[in-house]
Amino acid sequence: MGRYIERAENTARLLDVNLQLLIDFSGFPEEDTASFWSAVVESCGDMDLFKELYDEATSETVTDFLTFNLGNGNSILASVFAARENARMIRDQISLEMWECINELYHYVREGASSEVWRTDVYDFFEQVKSYSHRFQGLTEATFVHDEGFTYLQLGKYLERADQTSRIMDLKYFMILPPGAEVGGEVDIAGWIAVLRSCSGLDAFHRQYVGEVQARNVAEFLVLSRPFPRSMRFCLRLIDQNIRAIAGTPEGLFTNEPEQLAGRLRSEVVYTSVDEIIREGLHQYLDRLQRRLIDIHQSLYRTFFELPQIDIAEEIQHQQAQMQQ
Repeated sequence: MGRYIERAENTARLLDVNLQLLIDFSGFPEEDTASFWSAVVESCGDMDLFKELYDEATSETVTDFLTFNLGNGNSILASVFAARENARMIRDQISLEMWECINELYHYVREGASSEVWRTDVYDFFEQVKSYSHRFQGLTEATFVHDEGFTYLQLGKYLERADQTSRIMDLKYFMILPPGAEVGGEVDIAGWIAVLRSCSGLDAFHRQYVGEVQARNVAEFLVLSRPFPRSMRFCLRLIDQNIRAIAGTPEGLFTNEPEQLAGRLRSEVVYTSVDEIIREGLHQYLDRLQRRLIDIHQSLYRTFFELPQIDIAEEIQHQQAQMQQ
């Protein structure tokens, strides 16, 4: 449930900022701005599915695919629907306020449509999705018992946030500069500003860095910043802490595979410098981090959720043998 709500919010952030970014580039030909929309789909890892459903990447087709298309499991509507189903199944374990919030969000998104949103106010729609997510997080903090269930919810939220931050950063890799635009030029800088705004990090970035927005500083901030709550380092610290809280393992030790994987990745990021990231290549580095996060997710499932398969015939024989004894 935590992952789905966070995914819906981050997708809304990504689309909202990209729409506003293209206003700055309204003078460019349509074929040039189309690369920005292709970059959004590429960064989400859903390009193959998108090509099956749509002929070309435009503002409306990408918005529909990432917002209202239930065939895309990562769309806002699909994420909110899945979060509501999870909430419905544990309705007796969460607070009334949490349920009402997630139910309202579901109906708000479900009643929308791509054509209708474009006719009214597309920016307000995404702002409402983000607002519901923030409200849900605040209500969870204030009304949900801080027990093991709360720990799992926080773990899911930060696992998803780390993944989404890496994908938002990777958006810049797929964003092809229009002809005549230079690396480090006005258009390039506008792209990095869009990345920061997608993470709600522009103001925090300017508090730490003075002067122009540069790729190196953005990478350092969104990957290695210790206090910024959407940086990779911050999220990995919370992932590590919440996994160990579930098993009751002290910091610096591990008793299961998820703790080992999360602690190893956290340490690797903590002791990484931005120069090492640049040498490896930002896209290559982020791609490797995404694969490691997938490994943690799969390990969490195997360790805490997956039930062992039972051979019924063997179990019957075992029970009969015990009865005979």
